[in-house]
Amino acid sequence: MSLSFRELGAAFHGMVLGTIYLLLFSGVIFALWNLKPGWSSENATRIQVKALKIGSSIMAVATWLTVITGTYIVYPWYRAKPPEGITDLADYPRYYLLANSNLAGWHKFGMEWKEHIAWLAPILATAVAVIIVRHGSKLVAEEKIRTALIGMITIAFGVVGIAALLGAFITKAAPIH
Repeated sequence: MSLSFRELGAAFHGMVLGTIYLLLFSGVIFALWNLKPGWSSENATRIQVKALKIGSSIMAVATWLTVITGTYIVYPWYRAKPPEGITDLADYPRYYLLANSNLAGWHKFGMEWKEHIAWLAPILATAVAVIIVRHGSKLVAEEKIRTALIGMITIAFGVVGIAALLGAFITKAAPIH
């Protein structure tokens, strides 16, 4: 079994960077949920806040890297235009999908989501990380802010989850070679 450079790039985008985001998402949610007054000693809370700052920052960076690599590395391969006279569109995923009325929806909805809505995820992840880094241990006493952060990160997770699912289905229908 071998993978082309493009397949490796797409796998790095989705499976490596995307996985890092998803793993850190669960850790940040767990840490925010458990960051409550009286649940831990002062020393344990300090360690938890430090881990939360680091984890949320790495999560934001991973989210940006995922969207940037998707937009500027993988997506140009996806939308490569076939030369004149080419009838076999298998190596030109966008055109392959659009040429088949049964598959065109994968481009029209799926790639539109990935091209535009997916950018919401790193913006929200960055906002969460900035608030956590800036306010740190003050968040222990601020249940409403913690709840808002959990809401923001959950929306980002939903956006990423939908983008990942659409990406998997699009890649199944029209792989990047």
